[in-house]
Amino acid sequence: MTATLRATATTPTAGALQGLRVIDLSRVLGGPYCTQALADHGATVIKLEPPSGDETRGWGPPFFGDTAWYFTGVNRNKQGIAVDLTCEAGRELLWKLLEDADVLVENFKPGTLARWGMDYERDLRPRLPRLIHCAVTGFGPDGPLGGLPGYDAAIQAMTGLMSVNGERDGDALRIGLPIVDMVTGLNALAGILLALAERERSGLGQSIDIALYDCGVSLLHPHLPNYFGSGQTPQRSGNAHPNIAPYDSYRTRTEPIFLAVGNDRQFARLCAHLGAPELAGDPRFADNRRRCAHRPELKSALETLLARHACEPLAAELIRAGVPCGPVQTVDRVVDHPHTRHRGLLVELGDYRGTGTPIKLSRTPASYRTAPPALGADTRAVLDALGIDAQTQRQLFEAGVLKG
Repeated sequence: MTATLRATATTPTAGALQGLRVIDLSRVLGGPYCTQALADHGATVIKLEPPSGDETRGWGPPFFGDTAWYFTGVNRNKQGIAVDLTCEAGRELLWKLLEDADVLVENFKPGTLARWGMDYERDLRPRLPRLIHCAVTGFGPDGPLGGLPGYDAAIQAMTGLMSVNGERDGDALRIGLPIVDMVTGLNALAGILLALAERERSGLGQSIDIALYDCGVSLLHPHLPNYFGSGQTPQRSGNAHPNIAPYDSYRTRTEPIFLAVGNDRQFARLCAHLGAPELAGDPRFADNRRRCAHRPELKSALETLLARHACEPLAAELIRAGVPCGPVQTVDRVVDHPHTRHRGLLVELGDYRGTGTPIKLSRTPASYRTAPPALGADTRAVLDALGIDAQTQRQLFEAGVLKG
């Protein structure tokens, strides 16, 4: 079976996490990104939303029916129920769902679960000792900023990411994707898998504390090591790498090319391919330290040579010659690139299109079974599975505790 067919298959496979049961109370991006990864690899994920829905359902255009594509990007393979957890009847349903759950993921403001009588140490751990609880927050539960709300862009600003992003003489810029939220989701995924591995030995769950602030700071490589070593505050450098040259975007006869030359051997190959082998022997460019010291001269020399070439064919030739590089492509061209499809990175389920998982397991690959649920789409089915009778369900719907 080809990667393309795997990416569009709707038949479930025995994923690596088959049998794992996850209750997902998270919303927006970090938590849902984590739980979609768990679901892709076979976990049963039940996503609880308030009757008004995850706010990202309205983060459009564009819209997939009545739901923003933003929401659909991180919520496939989940069952969706809508329940009001601010009322006692809603929390009673949550307790029922947690009775046979392995993992609880939430990104409420610290203290919310405690007010609901569901604090991890006080309430959840004594009653459900095997449960793994993952809390995703802005700044953690305590400390000078503890308990404050956090959003990706604000965290990018506060953790220094914006300060090193942008042109040398320009303003600080937000990185053009929610990188802190997404890395937070990946760290939450790693934490959950670590806790599951430890539970195999101890039989006990634990609580995982994942903060956007921590994740933002963790991304400051090589800027933090550079600061520790030099004492100098890192500055913006455009597309250029602060430690390596040539590692930057360069003008060609057509579109820009990005050269990511990491050692002297690659630099020599680049110069030879451009018809200027003597450049690699120039004392100014003999090694990385000297190339970094003569960046303007190096860039000028390379762009003079690159002006003779069109970007696309040159990039194809260079990378096959062992010189890391690539054309600076727009998103539509990435989608259309044959390697994107070959790697199974395009998921198609009816009208739904999504991004495939980058995690490729040889025996237990991911599967794409269901599109993201409509608000409350699985409420009745989940309650039926809990053994809640029709009359009780009707009363909960009529009281506004449930929506579906």
